[in-house]
Amino acid sequence: MLAGGCEGPDPTASSFAIPPAITAPASTGEAPDPSTGTTSTTVPVPEDSSTSSTGGEASTSTSTTAAAPLQDLGVPDLGDPHPVGCKGKIDFLFVISRYAFMDVMQARLIEAFPYFMETIESKFADFDYHIMVIDPDETWGHPLCNEDCSPEGCSVPDYPCEAVAELTACDTTLGAGTVFPAGKGASNHDCGLLGGRRYFTREQPDPVGTFACMAQVGLNGDAELGEAVTAAVSPALNGPGGCNEGFIRDDALLMITFISNTLDTDSEGKPKLWAEAITNAKHGDPSSVVMFSIQEPECDPWDTVCDLVKYYFPYWYIADNDDEDYRPGFDVATDRISEACSAFIPQ
Repeated sequence: MLAGGCEGPDPTASSFAIPPAITAPASTGEAPDPSTGTTSTTVPVPEDSSTSSTGGEASTSTSTTAAAPLQDLGVPDLGDPHPVGCKGKIDFLFVISRYAFMDVMQARLIEAFPYFMETIESKFADFDYHIMVIDPDETWGHPLCNEDCSPEGCSVPDYPCEAVAELTACDTTLGAGTVFPAGKGASNHDCGLLGGRRYFTREQPDPVGTFACMAQVGLNGDAELGEAVTAAVSPALNGPGGCNEGFIRDDALLMITFISNTLDTDSEGKPKLWAEAITNAKHGDPSSVVMFSIQEPECDPWDTVCDLVKYYFPYWYIADNDDEDYRPGFDVATDRISEACSAFIPQ
């Protein structure tokens, strides 16, 4: 295990009551194992038994009716009983804080990104991805510069004043993909995503440069990570006409990466509700989600993002945001992706 990293639930790490586990559909044959941060196999009920529930306890009885000969019933072809696997289809959602002093962490993330993608690509022959970055703030750019973009009113160097008049509703929608970061420490230019989307695919000419542009979200904004991720995966934003239309695919694994230097104390709702929104976006299957957070690894009692990552999804990892190199943390994350993909059943 990496120094400073966390894996497996620690009930003493949070003041929140640990809720009942969100179980995966019965067809997966898997349930969360809170001791490892991965999954364990459950024993299926035999096909020749029936289960009834009395007083909250299940009892099993075996039928004594003689079975008809197989030649009379016929034996249907049930196909391959093994999981399909994600086949290299992964939707990556990066939730990056715009809080002050995030410049070093954003730079480390950008530096580690090429290594992370190369490692994932080496494990999947037909790597097919969607990549979206969101900042946990519904404002765009710097509010003072947006009101007065003169040298007297805006102290941000190279602020894209010309873009203020061309903003769309999606630019100021919490959870919508970031395509034009602006403000102090931001890229301050359009990242040039193809097709008018707010995420990019393998057709993007310069994926590394595009991610670097998107991930440099700036240093002036809120850190509403839980509320932002809930909005980002919502049907309203992913459905037809939504800002993130088409980002989440039914036959792709979903990996969510948080990076922040502060607690989320401003988001509406609680981790349980955020987890339900994410799970609903994947048709009720928490095993089709990999959670990765780069943050304070101690996870103090008020750390709602830590609760979300550790207690609701079977595949997760937390890395220390003070690490000078984020690549080792992403190494562990790629292992989680491989484990999740091997058991993935598209809905």
